[in-house]
Amino acid sequence: MTLSDEQVKSELTKMQAFIEKEAKEKAKEIKLKADEEYEIEKASTVRLETAAIDATYEQKLKKASLAQQITKSTIGNKTRLRILGEKDQVLNEVFDDAEKQLKEITSDKEKYKPILAGLIEEGILALLEEKVTIRVREQDVQLAKEASVEAAKNFEDKSKIKVEIAVDDHQFLSKDIAGGVVVVNGTGKIEVDNTLEERLKILSEEALPALRLELFGPSQTRKFFD
Repeated sequence: MTLSDEQVKSELTKMQAFIEKEAKEKAKEIKLKADEEYEIEKASTVRLETAAIDATYEQKLKKASLAQQITKSTIGNKTRLRILGEKDQVLNEVFDDAEKQLKEITSDKEKYKPILAGLIEEGILALLEEKVTIRVREQDVQLAKEASVEAAKNFEDKSKIKVEIAVDDHQFLSKDIAGGVVVVNGTGKIEVDNTLEERLKILSEEALPALRLELFGPSQTRKFFD
């Protein structure tokens, strides 16, 4: 049957409406899929960027924490070194004062003579020989000869060995030291340094821990005391 113009126009209108409907639905479908892919991509990008920001922040935080620890440790070390320096200065002043007092004592012959006799005796007891030579400061030669008599007697009483003490009047100890004596054995190969500076040095080493404790109290960082 032949369609009239009106019928053809009507069919074309229907086909056009169908095509438009199909196109709109397809476009809507494409848009929905595109929006979905966009949201997925956006979420993925946000997660990646957030992770990158978190990683950067964590790295910076670690660096800042490390820098803070280094700074704190540096300041602590400098403070400890400054405190130790101040303590050493105080101790040095104590021993310097002690050395000055020694020089004051040796300037008084009445006080110095028995001290010198004791130092000579100790030196002889360390050697245990029958002949020894002693060296003293040049200004102490005569006093040493007098002190040697007492030292020899005390030594003989303790050791039951008779000793001959010669005072060296050619070689002298430095005039700058506080005093004391160096005792030399008969062969001249063994010397006992019993100068006041040497005795003060030994005393400072032995008494230093107790002196530190007395002046500064127990150390907060020390773990072992034996």
